[in-house]
Amino acid sequence: MKFGPVAIAAAEGGILAHSLRTESLSLKKGERLTRAHVETLQAAGFKDVVVAQLEADDISEDEAAARVAAAISGKNVRVDRAFTGRANLFAQCNGVLVADPALVDALNEVDEQVTLATLPHHRAVVEGEMIGTVKVIPFAVPEKTVAQAISAFPAKGLSISPYAPKRVAVISTLLPGLKSSTVEKTLRVMAERIAPAAARIVAEERVAHEQAALAAAITRHLDHCDLMIVFGASAITDRRDVIPAALQEAGGIIEQFGMPVDPGNLLLIGQIAGKAFLGAPGCARSPKENGFDWVLQRMLADIPVTAADIRRMGSGGLLMEIVTRPQPRSGEASHVED
Repeated sequence: MKFGPVAIAAAEGGILAHSLRTESLSLKKGERLTRAHVETLQAAGFKDVVVAQLEADDISEDEAAARVAAAISGKNVRVDRAFTGRANLFAQCNGVLVADPALVDALNEVDEQVTLATLPHHRAVVEGEMIGTVKVIPFAVPEKTVAQAISAFPAKGLSISPYAPKRVAVISTLLPGLKSSTVEKTLRVMAERIAPAAARIVAEERVAHEQAALAAAITRHLDHCDLMIVFGASAITDRRDVIPAALQEAGGIIEQFGMPVDPGNLLLIGQIAGKAFLGAPGCARSPKENGFDWVLQRMLADIPVTAADIRRMGSGGLLMEIVTRPQPRSGEASHVED
């Protein structure tokens, strides 16, 4: 692409680099100059004008953005018509965004002329939400640059993993001093949390904060749910504590205890009879975003969450609302937030 000032007589067909205004004409940046435009500008006294002129192997900004966006957009992603070198991408359903940061980086490293910006990988999104944008910086780019950008990102690699309606069992353990109103609020918050995924609580039980009682409750509800969540009257502090021990007694396994997301540190993830099990941190009683949400959303969208996945959540895992906490943390009150 050629770019720069040209004599006004030779500007026909060029793409205007900067907006121009005369008494009888208003031209916007990016407009292609016609013979009538040129004649009007000449009559207004213009001697030259800054334009972009496409060469044989160039693709216009809109076509280039549209090609890249169409190539990378996959399942449940809609691409809007490209305009001013930008093609926006939108979610077509509620779910979790799959936008591998390494692939986004790879595309952006091809050439400064072609860029891709997305919401964070594994972000929960809703139908109609904008999830990404392809922006071509100049007015045109070589066709080979577009091809290289597309090849850097696997075909249809940007997608939405839709939620699969799940049956959720919630077990709450009880200790003296834990108010029934706290448990009721927890259930309301939980129902609201899973509503966007069309998931529902199909079983709810409250048992003593004891290993045997909890293990029995886990076994009772196992056949009636896809996902089991336990809210402890007291935070899990060790793999040998009541909730993990009860999971193992019922025949389950602990996959990960603890996560580098705060609030949410004291999350437990396990499996039992092929079903996911979550020992919720105390902060999950609050509707505010915390590490529990990051794991739950993926599970509701049938995205596997491994111990390795959890351990990679530390970058960006320090959530802003924790700055309001008293420092230093102390006593049982800190367990509510973890």
